[in-house]
Amino acid sequence: MTSAPLRLRVMLFFALIACGNVAAVAAGIAMAWRRAPDAAPALMTAGLVAAFGTVLVTVLVWLLFDEHVAKAVNRLAAALRARAHGGVATDLDTAPSRHLGDLGPAAAAICSRLAAVERAQTDLVADAVRSREEENAHLAAILSEIPVAIMVVDEAQRIMLYDRQCVHVLGQVSALCLGRPIHDYLDREGLRAALDRLAEGDGPAFVDADLTTADGSGTVRARIRPAVQGRGFMLAMEVDEAVVAERPLTFDFGTIDNHAATELADTPLSALSYVIFDTETTGLDTTRDDIVQIGAVRVFNGRIVPGESFETLVDPGRPIPAVASRVHGITGEMVAGAPDVARALRAFHGFAHDAVLVAHNAPFDMAFLDRTGAEAPPFDNPLLDTVLLSAAVFGGSEVHTLDAIADRLDVRIDSSRRHTAMGDALATAHVMLKLLPMLETQGIRTFGDAVAAMRKQAHLLPDLNTLPDR
Repeated sequence: MTSAPLRLRVMLFFALIACGNVAAVAAGIAMAWRRAPDAAPALMTAGLVAAFGTVLVTVLVWLLFDEHVAKAVNRLAAALRARAHGGVATDLDTAPSRHLGDLGPAAAAICSRLAAVERAQTDLVADAVRSREEENAHLAAILSEIPVAIMVVDEAQRIMLYDRQCVHVLGQVSALCLGRPIHDYLDREGLRAALDRLAEGDGPAFVDADLTTADGSGTVRARIRPAVQGRGFMLAMEVDEAVVAERPLTFDFGTIDNHAATELADTPLSALSYVIFDTETTGLDTTRDDIVQIGAVRVFNGRIVPGESFETLVDPGRPIPAVASRVHGITGEMVAGAPDVARALRAFHGFAHDAVLVAHNAPFDMAFLDRTGAEAPPFDNPLLDTVLLSAAVFGGSEVHTLDAIADRLDVRIDSSRRHTAMGDALATAHVMLKLLPMLETQGIRTFGDAVAAMRKQAHLLPDLNTLPDR
């Protein structure tokens, strides 16, 4: 019983009180009936009135207790969790806990003290971190200008470093992303043969190989050598010329110790790659309206990866209603010449390959993604919904709009980019990053745990995953 939600336990407690009162009234009537059988009609009437009145008063008291105590305790617990684990630094609002006596002010004092300590620690390390980041950025800029494509792959055959030249060499095969298998870009058999030659160790500590791209569109001349400490390998690929791309050296060496579980359901949420996306449409009817914009960012190893984003306008092949344009600012002139829906979704499918999709109100966005039929590959990715995850953390009775959750988690949304696909995708990504540690403190540590938690909030939205119930 102690594992049941607080509000359920409170409701059952008051239900027990009501049942006990009704039983006491019934027992009193039975005893009086035996002593005065002739007064049975009057006793029955009095008993019904007493029982109804008792139940009514109990229900009213329960509703007041639920609103001012149980809900307040849940809100306070969620607010404390957000500050302890979600990085929220704003002052604690004590108004919702005004009926809890000194508990609200005491919690606010603790949060203020915690925020002060964190600010002091942040100030101590800020200069050192800034200096290190500047050094890393300078080194990355230098390495990215060398006219050789450099990539580092870990023991699990996942990419953990690439430079801008790699984007030029392999980016046309598929969207280049940290954590994705190298076999998404280079032919598996050819790479395996080259690695087998490297493992023989009879010659120099490297091998040269002509590797076929995964889509068979070309070959890449590469030198392969073991990575540092022999954990994985490094590819140095020839390029025709130095390429100036938008993103510099991209890396995350935390990948090397981040081994995914065999089963998706048992994979820790922290070990998953996420593509957080949003769509803008011609309207709200998922059966008749169409997409006009897709925006997405990639989250890997607990951070939004710079440069790994997807944004495109989409030509819906129909006029965009003025009422929709007033919301997202996209007009028919803006989408003229843009990819059609099927082409845009094929490109987005490649970007989201092998990642967990995350959306706010996912059934709405997925309904548009799934309407193309055979014109685009099906989106069968695992899926998380920030509406349902927020409900798992803050309770289903709270408001779970993107703005409300962002305000609760101290996520600042750029008003100029609100209701644009990329702006909302970025806001959802920041919300997701703050929800993840809070979910873990509630025992929601794996993808399977998250799906089970979302299904408990089915009164809000359906969960679209196909995992069996736990």
